[in-house]
Amino acid sequence: MDTLSVAIAAVASLIVGGALGLLLQKKLSGARAEAESIKAEAVLADAQRDADAVRKEAELSAKELALRIREETDAQLEGRRTELTKIEERAATREHVAEEKVAEITRREQGITDRETNVKTLQDEARKAKEDAIRTVERAAGMSQEQARQELLKETEDAVRHDMAKLVRRVEEEAKAEAERRARTIISTSIGRLASSHAAATTVSMVELPSDDMKGRIIGREGRNIRSLETITGVDVIIDDTPGAVIISGFDGVRREIGRLTLEKLIADGRIHPARIEEMYYQAKAEIEEKIVQAGEQASFEANVPGLHPELIKILGRLNYRTSYGQNVLKHSLECAHLASMMAAELGASQKVARRAALLHDIGKAVSHEVEGSHALISGQFCKKHGESAAVIHAVEAHHNDVEPTTVEAILIQAADAISAARPGARGEKLEDYMKRLEALEAIATSKPGVEKCFAMQAGRDIRVMVKPDQVDDAAAVLLVREIAREIEESLEYPGQIKVTVIRESRATEFAK
Repeated sequence: MDTLSVAIAAVASLIVGGALGLLLQKKLSGARAEAESIKAEAVLADAQRDADAVRKEAELSAKELALRIREETDAQLEGRRTELTKIEERAATREHVAEEKVAEITRREQGITDRETNVKTLQDEARKAKEDAIRTVERAAGMSQEQARQELLKETEDAVRHDMAKLVRRVEEEAKAEAERRARTIISTSIGRLASSHAAATTVSMVELPSDDMKGRIIGREGRNIRSLETITGVDVIIDDTPGAVIISGFDGVRREIGRLTLEKLIADGRIHPARIEEMYYQAKAEIEEKIVQAGEQASFEANVPGLHPELIKILGRLNYRTSYGQNVLKHSLECAHLASMMAAELGASQKVARRAALLHDIGKAVSHEVEGSHALISGQFCKKHGESAAVIHAVEAHHNDVEPTTVEAILIQAADAISAARPGARGEKLEDYMKRLEALEAIATSKPGVEKCFAMQAGRDIRVMVKPDQVDDAAAVLLVREIAREIEESLEYPGQIKVTVIRESRATEFAK
């Protein structure tokens, strides 16, 4: 019981002690809180005082800054006023100077006007004096001013023509020397690299006979065999006193060759009558047509011109039986192709175009008797029809100046054609045509005023013109040579080059054309 009382008393004392502790703690907490509050109020009061001090200091700084700005602004305004005052003074000075200059210009204009008036007066006086002097000179000279002017112009024209003739001659000589040097180099190089034989072809073929008895069999009863042979082949069969031979004549080389081959087959067979003649004719024609194609292909191969149209190859092969002044046209075309190619290589032009155009430039001759027009234009039409290029067509058409040449290759074709035709032994010429050409050359030269005599020499390649010295001086001789050469070029056709020489008082003026 006592223990329980003691425990209760202990618990009660603990409760009372705890309550007293809590009460004491509350009082201590309140005292601390009051102290913190007092401290916070003191800090706040200090901060308020610092803020007031800072605000007062800022207000003082702002007032000082405003005062300083006002002072600087006043100083700047004062400087601006001073500057404006100086500008106004300078403007006033310039205005005064400008007024003085305007016054000076006005005085000068007046002086110029006075001088112009004086100059006009002097000009009028000078004009009158000049007119009086001219009238005095005209009376003294016995001619008018216009007559004197014409006389002076004539003398000046003669002097200028003389100087022009000397200049023309000098330039021509220089250009001629340089052109000949380069042309000779190129042409000699090309010709030196080309080895080609020349054999003149004719318009007749000869067929050998085993015996003269065969002539009667060829003629046949009442001439029926020979008439049939000539009718079918289109050539003339000439049987004369020539021993062991019969001559076949015709201008168409293909027909002549077919006739020759037909007659050879008949002689070999021994049976000669109209039916057999016709049979052998068609056999010979088939063989010749095959040879024509082979000749065209061979020419294309030798000239290094691949890809030709079959029809062009066939026409090209026909040229093997065509001649021009006795020269085989196919051989001539091949030679031109080689020459043009080599010259094109020397000049840097297109060798392909030059070879192709040179090989095809005369194919129109194969059908010139069947189609109207120049063979150059006919050749161009065939090339165009069978797909050749524009450059090739132009070079072909221009090789005889039927079309004005505009390319290097076209000029090279002309040169190659002339070289091949003019080489010794390449071509022959009928005596009648030869004489007509010489007469035409002499007629052109003798038709010029001042020409006394003219001689065509060296087969018409050298023209010697004798002039009257009292009518043609050295300057006029140069112009005369050019006129003769130009007319020869325009009116005549000739192979190679013709040299015109004017001879006056042991002097010679040459011009080659």
